[in-house]
Amino acid sequence: MQPIVVENVHKSFGHVKALSNISFAVEEGELFGLIGPDGAGKSTLFRILATLLLADKGSATVNGLHVVKDYKAIRRQVGYMPGRFSLYQDLTIEENLNFFATIFKTTVEENYDLIKDIYEQIAPFKKRPAGKLSGGMKQKLALCCALVHKPTVLFLDEPTTGVDPVSRKEFWEMLQRLKQKGIPILVSTPYMDEAMLCDRVALIQKGEIMQISTPAGIVQDFRKEIWAMRADNMYRLIRDLRAFEGTESCFAFGEYLHVTLLAPVDEVRAYLAPLGHQNLVIQPAHAGIEDAFMQLMQEQNDAV
Repeated sequence: MQPIVVENVHKSFGHVKALSNISFAVEEGELFGLIGPDGAGKSTLFRILATLLLADKGSATVNGLHVVKDYKAIRRQVGYMPGRFSLYQDLTIEENLNFFATIFKTTVEENYDLIKDIYEQIAPFKKRPAGKLSGGMKQKLALCCALVHKPTVLFLDEPTTGVDPVSRKEFWEMLQRLKQKGIPILVSTPYMDEAMLCDRVALIQKGEIMQISTPAGIVQDFRKEIWAMRADNMYRLIRDLRAFEGTESCFAFGEYLHVTLLAPVDEVRAYLAPLGHQNLVIQPAHAGIEDAFMQLMQEQNDAV
């Protein structure tokens, strides 16, 4: 039995389509990533799966239980970490943990083996109010609270948004250890580098899933030649490249622009030469999952 199954789910808020025909399934012990920018529909889908929101159409099951008919049973079985920190700010680390354990009629001691690796990192501050913790410590506490009742499925909605890079790395290492314990995890993130840490991912934009595959599979499916370009004035370079009729796409990637072309690269060099760009660099680049996402997003926009 697949622990999470979503079939043709639709959700609208007035005239705004938040989700359109969403379908996918998460396998046993899988770390499945829902990857997309803010406003893509990730949190709406998580709220439906966590039985906090009703879909307009379609169905979803968690551990074979229907998210509407069996919502009480699902709530006892899942761990849910919403995107916004939602623990009690005036309670200490210790008090928050004990509170959530009590809600599920268990104790921290009973399920300590599941949270031990995470809790030990914040235990020295167990008497500190949650509202006075750093971003990374808040996320570790929230994850402990989501695990304290030993859930069989874990929902993590953008768990590392606004967290420093070191804490992000530590958080994903914790997820890998949880996956090894056999817990299926559905996690959402706007960070493309985190997509590479998932077993499979669904790329979502404007409430629609554009592609589902392994991270390596998504990159492999991107077969266009990419050129990395830079110059002293990057704003002017991107403006000039987007004005060139031989440019198919042009997006900023770190210190370079990633460009796909409809014309030979020599024509681009000839076009840019008289425009006075200083220290112009044009070189081949390897495609990443960001390139695939941007291409799919462009195709989606062109189809509208």
